Amino acid sequence: MELSINKEFILSTAKEILEFDSPTGFCSEIIEKIRNIVGSFGYSFELTNKGCGIITVNGVSNERVIGLSAHVDTLGAMVRSITSDGKLKFSLLGGPIVPTLDGEYCTIRTREGKKYTGTFLSTSPAAHVYEDSSSKIREPKNMEIRIDENVFSKDDTLKLGICPGDFIFIDPKTTVTESGFIKSRFIDDKGSVSCLLGLLELFNREKIIPKYTIKILISTYEEVGHGSSYIPSDISEMIAVDMGCIGDDLSCTEYDVSICAKDSGGPYDYNMVTKLVNLAKDNNLKYVVDIYPMYGSDVGAALRGGNDIRGALIGPGVHASHGMERTHYSALENTIKLLYLYLNE
Repeated sequence: MELSINKEFILSTAKEILEFDSPTGFCSEIIEKIRNIVGSFGYSFELTNKGCGIITVNGVSNERVIGLSAHVDTLGAMVRSITSDGKLKFSLLGGPIVPTLDGEYCTIRTREGKKYTGTFLSTSPAAHVYEDSSSKIREPKNMEIRIDENVFSKDDTLKLGICPGDFIFIDPKTTVTESGFIKSRFIDDKGSVSCLLGLLELFNREKIIPKYTIKILISTYEEVGHGSSYIPSDISEMIAVDMGCIGDDLSCTEYDVSICAKDSGGPYDYNMVTKLVNLAKDNNLKYVVDIYPMYGSDVGAALRGGNDIRGALIGPGVHASHGMERTHYSALENTIKLLYLYLNE
């Protein structure tokens, strides 16, 4: 199929939002950024009470309303306590692979908006000093954050305005390569958000009116399980657009759109999954069908919230989820194409 997908827009948008700090529970700033992007296309943008965004694209018919979702919240951390020598103990937001945090740069944001940089480290950080510097298990109780300020005591850190409950932003280290790879933390799920924004850019540029009205949910608490537990009542079917899993006995690669038949919450709607598979197959998209062994989605949250919907899950294949992730532009493109086909079939 031939679609004039704007590769430059998608990659630049992905880089911009990947570099934008938005750990789960701290998403108002990035939601405002997305509101501005969507507003430039002329689509309406509403906020729910808990800060999720709802974008409406009017279709030729209102006979059905199709929901799409992607989450803009990411993994992160929060200050738990301050040590006697002024370092920070932390509590995780979501489930990052903790050993990958050792040595990572971060930013601490106080309630007053001050920002201080720091580094996640093991409590045995020096090979020349600690016998267990390599072997100590990397988990929060054995780690702390070294702040880049002149602090020597708990009081010194408190005087900076840093307190328990302050958010900690993990440096995403976003890079887009000449060969089309995006490597960064938090491609889960900002890669999918970029897909949805790319779809809107296509609709706006080509003056495309979809067959049915679409409501796109940008959720802000997916990483802690209740991102789209509320959805508009007129949505009858919903596709969560979230990362495709790679590894073990799964078929997905960084070039595919992955169609999930089942995750830890159970099977997705049979007819929707079948339709997605047939559309991908008939249009020669690079796709796979997989079962995700340890995974939940915004559709799962919506169903647990009591919404009477059919649901499916697709997304670009992402390697090394919840660690140093990577995908390829072609996976984003295949995802956009499959969404377009589904919405206009």
